[in-house]
Amino acid sequence: MARILPLPTKPAEKLGFRRARRRKKPDPELLGQLNLFEPAGGKILPMPSRRSVFEQALSLDERGDRKARELYRRAIELETDAADAYCNLGILECRAGRTEKAFDCFTRALQIEPRHLEAHYNLANLYFDLENLVLAREHYRFAAEIDPDFADVYFNLGLVLTFSQEFEAARDAFEEYKRRVSPAEGQKADEWLERLRQALAAQQ
Repeated sequence: MARILPLPTKPAEKLGFRRARRRKKPDPELLGQLNLFEPAGGKILPMPSRRSVFEQALSLDERGDRKARELYRRAIELETDAADAYCNLGILECRAGRTEKAFDCFTRALQIEPRHLEAHYNLANLYFDLENLVLAREHYRFAAEIDPDFADVYFNLGLVLTFSQEFEAARDAFEEYKRRVSPAEGQKADEWLERLRQALAAQQ
């Protein structure tokens, strides 16, 4: 009879939410579009740029300013960076303890942009907090498909798989996490890998 994996007495510390940021648009030349202007050694003059409503909201959010919420809503009304704005608004709602509103925000972000990395990841975190491991796992896996280099998703996926008793898959996820982070950061996975090693040995 296999031994039960000894789990910590306190809840697992998953890696937290991640704010959405404006993504750089791809270079048209990388998409096959020819550059109409030959490089002639000319000087490019910097033009003054005005930050979007979303960028203003993100800046306030990072400083903990309550006005961020209002500006995220304004960005949604203007339909500029609406998916990103919904995603970050969802984090604010979650931190305020308004779980249903957080769910609504993350799912609205996905309605606008079905492959929105941060919305999938944050929704997975929310499901994890509510102990819905099946849906947490699915959204972490979606996030890993969208950005295979996003390290945090592998650590949290490892936790979900551990608590789901999928020990081999959990070990693979933690090892994937360690491959993508510094040795110092990777140490947080070592305790879990040792527990998994013991559990897998007990099953043999």
